[in-house]
Amino acid sequence: WLEQLTERLGHLYRDSMLAGFDFTQGDELQGLLRLDADPFQAVLSGMLTAGDDVPEMRWVVVAGAIDPGSGPATRRNGPAFLAAREVMAEAKHRRDRLIVRTGEPDTDVLLDDTAPVLASLIERLTQRQRKVAQMALVEGLRQSLIAERLGVRRATISVSFARGDVRSLSRLLDAVRRLWAIGLTRTVARAAK
Repeated sequence: WLEQLTERLGHLYRDSMLAGFDFTQGDELQGLLRLDADPFQAVLSGMLTAGDDVPEMRWVVVAGAIDPGSGPATRRNGPAFLAAREVMAEAKHRRDRLIVRTGEPDTDVLLDDTAPVLASLIERLTQRQRKVAQMALVEGLRQSLIAERLGVRRATISVSFARGDVRSLSRLLDAVRRLWAIGLTRTVARAAK
């Protein structure tokens, strides 16, 4: 599953990667993206396509500096990687599935309140609801096109949307993305001074 996810993320971010996605022997997936990339596509892609037989994963998204170099993310280093390791330890301790850090303290407090809830809502989805949410949130498809692709009636998709509360999930995702953008803007501005 990690190999498939790594390949899928490599394709998804082919124009936005600073270092290719790779996973460690300890099953830790790492990627290095440009600041203008949407890291939440990776989180959604992983969380929404995970099956019941896939172990639960924790996700951390951290903005920060990296040391010069080349190769996959698993072979890179720098302050962002050190921060990510600390945040991963915090996620394990707090039992959160998603923690996001921009380096801007006020924004990170808000992200600490919202990002774990996003992951929690995704975890509660059934397999069918995950598939529908994946098609809506990752692929950007409307309910009618999802129904067509899955070969079911649109009413069936409407029920999955309602029961999975995909609309609220989408709104929370938008809020987390906005907070991420605000935090990055402030962090970059502070670094430029």
